[in-house]
Amino acid sequence: MAEKGNVKEQTRSRVRIPGQYQVLIYNDDFTPMDFVVEVLMQVFDKDEPTAVALMMSVHKGNYAVAGVYPRDLAQTKAAEAVRWAREEGYPLKVEAVRQ
Repeated sequence: MAEKGNVKEQTRSRVRIPGQYQVLIYNDDFTPMDFVVEVLMQVFDKDEPTAVALMMSVHKGNYAVAGVYPRDLAQTKAAEAVRWAREEGYPLKVEAVRQ
């Protein structure tokens, strides 16, 4: 009677790192600079000097990256910023885009 040896199977598990998304804040002619700084500080957890520098990037260019996050968090932060802007009556455009 032949005895079968122990067979060890190797399994490979692939852990996929969630895709990263950039949250972009776009320039417009109606949203006050102070409000954009507040959004950057309150929603995106930026300190005041960083928020002011990002706001100036938005003002001088077309847009700036407010942060890079996993998809769900990026979409949540973008939606929160837009909701707050609409409540205040501003047309601020914020969106999450795949990096």
